[in-house]
Amino acid sequence: ENGPGLIRSALNLFDDEEDRALLMRLLERIESEKDRIFNLPKGLIHNDGNDYNLIVSLPEKTDLTFGKRNIAGIIDFGDLVHTWRLNELAVVLAYAMLDKKNPLPAAAKIVEGYHSVRPLDESELEALYYLVILRLMMSVTISAVQKKMRPDDDYLTISEKGAWALLNKLSDCSPRFVQAVFRRACGQTPCPHTKEVCAHLRSIQKDIFPVLGRPLNEMPLCVFDLSVGSPLFSRPGQTDDPDLFGRILKLQMEESGACIGIGRYNEARLMYTSPVFSTGDNELDESRTIHLGMDVFKEAGTAVYAPLDGTVLSAADLDRPLDYGPTLILRHVTSRGKTPFFTLYGHLNRGSLDHLEPGAPVKKGEKIAELGDSTENGGWPPHLHFQVMTDMLHFREDFQGVAPASERDIWLSFCPDPNLILLVPEDRLKPVELEREEVLRRRKSRLGPSLSLSYRSPLKMVRGFMQYMYTETGRRYLDAVNNVPQVGHSHPRVAAAVQKQQAVLNTNTRYLHDRIVEYAERLTQMLPEPLSVCFFVNSGSEANDLALRLAESATGGTETIVLDAAYHGNLSSLVAISPYKFNGPGGKGKPSSTHIIPMPDPYRGEYKGYGAASGRRYADHLRAVAENIGATGKKVKAFIAESLMGCGGQIVFPSSFLDEAYKWVRKAGGVCIADEVQIGFGRVGTHFWGFETQNVMPDIVTLGKPIGNGFPLGAVITTRAIAETFAGGMEYFNTFGGNPVSCAAGMAVLDILRDEQLQDNAHRVGEFLIKELKVIQQECLFLADVRGMGLFLGLEFVTDPEKRIPDAARAGYLVERMKEEGILLSTDGPDHNVVKFKPPLVFSKENADLFLNILTAVLKEEVFDPDGF
Repeated sequence: ENGPGLIRSALNLFDDEEDRALLMRLLERIESEKDRIFNLPKGLIHNDGNDYNLIVSLPEKTDLTFGKRNIAGIIDFGDLVHTWRLNELAVVLAYAMLDKKNPLPAAAKIVEGYHSVRPLDESELEALYYLVILRLMMSVTISAVQKKMRPDDDYLTISEKGAWALLNKLSDCSPRFVQAVFRRACGQTPCPHTKEVCAHLRSIQKDIFPVLGRPLNEMPLCVFDLSVGSPLFSRPGQTDDPDLFGRILKLQMEESGACIGIGRYNEARLMYTSPVFSTGDNELDESRTIHLGMDVFKEAGTAVYAPLDGTVLSAADLDRPLDYGPTLILRHVTSRGKTPFFTLYGHLNRGSLDHLEPGAPVKKGEKIAELGDSTENGGWPPHLHFQVMTDMLHFREDFQGVAPASERDIWLSFCPDPNLILLVPEDRLKPVELEREEVLRRRKSRLGPSLSLSYRSPLKMVRGFMQYMYTETGRRYLDAVNNVPQVGHSHPRVAAAVQKQQAVLNTNTRYLHDRIVEYAERLTQMLPEPLSVCFFVNSGSEANDLALRLAESATGGTETIVLDAAYHGNLSSLVAISPYKFNGPGGKGKPSSTHIIPMPDPYRGEYKGYGAASGRRYADHLRAVAENIGATGKKVKAFIAESLMGCGGQIVFPSSFLDEAYKWVRKAGGVCIADEVQIGFGRVGTHFWGFETQNVMPDIVTLGKPIGNGFPLGAVITTRAIAETFAGGMEYFNTFGGNPVSCAAGMAVLDILRDEQLQDNAHRVGEFLIKELKVIQQECLFLADVRGMGLFLGLEFVTDPEKRIPDAARAGYLVERMKEEGILLSTDGPDHNVVKFKPPLVFSKENADLFLNILTAVLKEEVFDPDGF
């Protein structure tokens, strides 16, 4: 209660004018609410619920609750006091929000928990913001007093930095918005009087004057899909050019015979690319994407009319790029309770502002403005942004028209549906996409339960472009794990090649066609002789299945040698040679014709290191197995191995391993199959193919995943001699394999890899990442190994560096946390303790810097590493 007086008496201790002005401004806010605050219920409180006064349990280490701690007790009752009961929560919030990038969501979690035990009433929800501010102001004031007494104590300056930063953040917030956040946390409507405004507008709809002079429901309309996944746009950023954006919209209006275009309310969009829409410090932080108004697209110069009686609240030219441009806000009141509400008209022409003065009355049906063109309306195609607000919050001449998805329901509570006034037929405004929860429910109902999803809370992805993916809310993620879009998600040249060929012909290989021979010649030119004959299929699994058939026809053998923890595909023939599957959950164990040798793991394997001696010792296991097969009267058909192992945990083999292994296989009469499905096409950086890193020549090479950049395509490349043995009378025909469209996609990928020098990019960025990750490894106890080549990397986590015990829970937690920060990763390896990194090859040095910064920050979090590093 004495806080405001204490602060005011110490203002002269603050030398910084901005700090002093901030405190004075906030004091005025608090003193204006003192009647509300001083009448709060009182009680005995602890009064110092900070981090140092809590006793917590040891962090849990299970997969689902890794790092979770529970409060076990409270200490230090020296500040126990009888005061406003709500102060207990306010003190905790003040400490909990310190040093948080987004303090309000953190506060909301605590408010939700507190309310579940001791419900908060309306007066407390309204006062809580002011009590938090008061506590922070008292903290910096006491610090200033102590600094005067102990000027050489640097700790005092350090400790107050967080409080000043939080005070500045909270001072920028409208108190009523913070109250709305707390109301939502308590399960209440964020803006209580919006219900009254909406009821009023529904009751007078027959009397509303059309904003363009003619009812929209009587005009031919085209409702645009401007959502994140809209097919109107082939890539993000197309809306930045107002002329191009306008042509796209005009074409759709012409095709539908419409004279007016409509943009939906509550639609997530990617078009808000100006820095003003960012809410964080980097490109992966959440930005504002949820449209809070409706758009009415019409020619520049179109008249705009007042739909209701009102007064001019403001008329201003908001001339920042992609802002509203000339903007008008009118104030109205409800007929019953005289509750105020507001309508906003954005993207007008500058002449509209000449006759509008704040406070001037406006009559329903009065012409109030005209639409502006892109040179004056903020840089948009001509249209009206129309929005309804039930509280102006801290805005004066402006009001944000786009909200972050995390605050969607709060802003929608302040900005109800403008169609209560525009009256576009509701059936025309239905969203074109399903809600995420509905997709999940229907997926579970109709798709096989063995089909997995990534992350505990699965993402709904609706767009990808180059190294980025976008959810339905417009959240952008840096893709560091999907190795199928080798040249980037939705690369324009791949898309164009597919569309161009699909429009002409797509058929099977029983007809002559240029595409398949051109692509086969181009592909085999990328491989050393004598690998010169192609078979085209639709996936890596099909490729590996065909490779086994080729091996059998070439050798007459029946026995296949594989590496432990290997995975080669999802067909029955491939599950049978994939220990990762047949020895995993639901597996039926090893078939008798499959023979396993140890995975050549330089970190946790039987023989350590990358030297040739280690490689030869692993190859000796293959020699022994091959000799044993021969001793039983059977014959080796093939040794199949990824040139760098994926499911094994992003394993780079010791040198000489494949060279020695291939030698023993061929001595036993078998063929050597290089599975390049994951790591081919330049991913390893130093070479185009993974097998080249071991200086070997396979008999058969299998390709898939990145070969078509997401288009279904796979290939088997072998020698003429092996191909001839397969031509024994039985035709090999694959309905879709080698079709002209898939060949066009494959050719485009090869062209892009060459033209954009993506193999070189993989090498340069990969070398940089490995070097920097090894620096991090030296400081992070649990990051035991960093390995890989190019943009095919693995980070192995252990519980004990000495014993090298796998730590799947820590690796899984890291993947989930990085997802929260906007980076997509996954785990791999037989123990699921290796975080795999294999992004599209367009992943840049700038992307790598951001990845490393975020990774370092997460690894330093107390939850991940209690001892810090």
